[in-house]
Amino acid sequence: MESLDKVLKSIKPLDATAMEAARKRQDTLTKPLGSLGRLEAMSVQIAGIRGQAIPKLEHKAIITMAADHGVVARGVSLYPQEVTEQMVLNFIRGGAAINVLARHVGARVIVVDIGVKCDFPKTPGLVCKKVAPGTMDMAQGPAMTRQQAIDALETGIELVQEESRKGLDIVGTGDMGIGNTAPSAAILAAFSGLPVSKVTGRGTGIDDKQLTNKISVIEKALAVNKPDPKDALDVLSKVGGFEIGGLAGVILGGAAQRIPVVIDGFISGAAALIAVGLSPQVKDYLIPAHVSAEAGHKLLLDFLGLKSVINLDMRLGEGTGAALAISIAEAAVKILGQMSTFAEAGVSEADK
Repeated sequence: MESLDKVLKSIKPLDATAMEAARKRQDTLTKPLGSLGRLEAMSVQIAGIRGQAIPKLEHKAIITMAADHGVVARGVSLYPQEVTEQMVLNFIRGGAAINVLARHVGARVIVVDIGVKCDFPKTPGLVCKKVAPGTMDMAQGPAMTRQQAIDALETGIELVQEESRKGLDIVGTGDMGIGNTAPSAAILAAFSGLPVSKVTGRGTGIDDKQLTNKISVIEKALAVNKPDPKDALDVLSKVGGFEIGGLAGVILGGAAQRIPVVIDGFISGAAALIAVGLSPQVKDYLIPAHVSAEAGHKLLLDFLGLKSVINLDMRLGEGTGAALAISIAEAAVKILGQMSTFAEAGVSEADK
């Protein structure tokens, strides 16, 4: 496994030559200039990521990371912590929403225990990369040690490397972790300086009283830990989660191997904040899948300067939005590669 430092140094700008070739081809296809809007821009971005004028996205995967959070004991979620374990079992049986949507778009799902508070028996379909059995309570002190934060990041990097050897042209990020909207809101507040009350949502569906408590818990965590927004590792270790760190590693590993990374919802967005904090260059490798109904997600995307592919009022996580957006990304590159040019079709071009 490559170290975090080595991976950070290996992340390069997008391939300008491939992007220019893709733009020129888009302008010769049998359609008015720019008429396919963001599909055209996405195909050019993916050409730059892959370093290919006409890329193909044949091998698709979604990496769904699962972990628990000590802060759940403070009543920040509607569901008990054991639901994390139960949903992981549902994933590996193929019965969750992410399994259905991944099958729909032809993507494999990699389910990863990076920090669930239980010991799973050796189970086919489950990748065990546990850093620790859940984080500590971030309202009392750091959620994890700095070394554990590095371990989580390097776990994500390693997974991308392993999947790349099997064939990987595009990867989506997914999560499972009861209570993980609380650390995600804390990460956004730490980096952006926005008030906790503005970036904190209802997560699994908490009521007004529970939301007030959740905001208070996050404010306490930030006051106790004072995460440094100029040090992404400090933010991750003090108010993050193992699945957030793992997904940040997936983003970094994808960028290092010139693989487009489709980020899912609010938790994946928090992972993107960590990854961009470590390497600003990775932002060019991101395709933001959707705008979650979670309160802070639109603010997070605005802070990163990203615009989502779709908006369906989803807030499930798991990688469900990423699966749908992978399908759109594949459509974008198929338009670029398979649509006829004016010359090929014998169609007259517009007067210039």
